Amino acid sequence: MSTAFVTGGGSGIGAAVCRRLAKEGHSVVVADIDVANAELVAEEIGGVAVTLDVADTDSVYAVIASIGEVDVLINNAGASRFAFFLDTTRADWDFVLGVNLLGAMTCTHAVLPGMHARRRGVIVNVSSEAGRGGTIAGAAYSAAKAGLIGFTKAIAQESTRYGVRCNAVAPGPVDTQLLNGSASDAGTLGARLRQGMIDATTMKRSGTPDEIAGAIAFLVSDDASFITGHTLAVSGGLSMI
Repeated sequence: MSTAFVTGGGSGIGAAVCRRLAKEGHSVVVADIDVANAELVAEEIGGVAVTLDVADTDSVYAVIASIGEVDVLINNAGASRFAFFLDTTRADWDFVLGVNLLGAMTCTHAVLPGMHARRRGVIVNVSSEAGRGGTIAGAAYSAAKAGLIGFTKAIAQESTRYGVRCNAVAPGPVDTQLLNGSASDAGTLGARLRQGMIDATTMKRSGTPDEIAGAIAFLVSDDASFITGHTLAVSGGLSMI
């Protein structure tokens, strides 16, 4: 049985991914900064919960070392702050980049040596359509998610020779606390932005965490054995706009 390590696994897309991978037969480690949520998901699926702040480099290495072999890594942990760029600060950029991009890089750096040594492994990074086309009032988030797409390609190029595949998904608007909470925090601006994202999809709706989890499960599976370095849009047609 392979071990899947899911960051941000306590809620939203991450929780849906944990449930789906457990259903597919993986032993799942639910990693989240909110350990109470992680424990709820882990109890539901028969997995293991761990406390993890992906922006804390030392913690990432320590937690992953305590797990042992990681066969599947899902870099899902994310954070956002809706605000126009000139209304943000360096601290805002550091926070958003630290979680969305640097956190994924750190987790990948921690698991790759073992994957290379065993000559197998799968990594899926959760990017965003914001990383392809940008999003108003989300400059740092867009930059982080665009960086994650480039990072995905680079790791795929470096690690294919070791039997490791690395892909990404690019969700559009998804009905999660990350989107809804960030929009709520930004007040009227956030509500307009959220609705604008939904209106920009050809399906005129937000996605569900389960729909994103299904795409991730496909990329993890042997059905995707000839796919690496790819970013799969799961965005209700937003990628065509």
